Amino acid sequence: MSGTPGTLGTGRDRSPGDRATTAAKLMVGWVALLWLLEVVDVASGHALDRFGIVPRVPSELADVVPASFIHFGFAHVAANSLPLLVLGFLAALGGIGRFLAVCALIVVADGLGVWLVSPEYSNTAGASGLVFGLFGFLLVSGFVERRPVGVLVGVLIAAIWGGSILAGIAPTQAGVSWQGHLIGLAAGVAAAFLFRRRTGPADAPLGP
Repeated sequence: MSGTPGTLGTGRDRSPGDRATTAAKLMVGWVALLWLLEVVDVASGHALDRFGIVPRVPSELADVVPASFIHFGFAHVAANSLPLLVLGFLAALGGIGRFLAVCALIVVADGLGVWLVSPEYSNTAGASGLVFGLFGFLLVSGFVERRPVGVLVGVLIAAIWGGSILAGIAPTQAGVSWQGHLIGLAAGVAAAFLFRRRTGPADAPLGP
């Protein structure tokens, strides 16, 4: 997407500090919402667990989006909080509008994929599909857009979380939706191509 000074566009007309502040506020609020929902879930006797996705049941399609905000216990939401906060913040620095579009694609694609391929009678929920999707998005977007800073970000997150990502898509852990992780990762990579930023004279990438 492109924008001109004085328009909302991608937010590139705003200062880096303003973009970082907005991205930080968004992700702190997002993670806080996940914790609040888990508090409500526990207080209600896990009434919110029904918003997880039970595969191939037509009525469960309504839970494709809500499932990414629901967790099965505080340990579950805690495991997703730090990577979602960090990866979401980095992705949101490129523009809130684009970030929300990327998240929407990942959440919907991941939810539909889980609905289609997860084991029968399972119930899948949690933000890990989005986490894996944001990892995939950040991993390749710098290469897709030929932006050196983006490439560096991709290399750094691969070094930090690459091992966990590989373990998360291996079908060896009981009670872990490796299908959702893998689909989320693929959706994030696709989002890097679908929502890549076009460069112009003012923001051409450095180097050849």
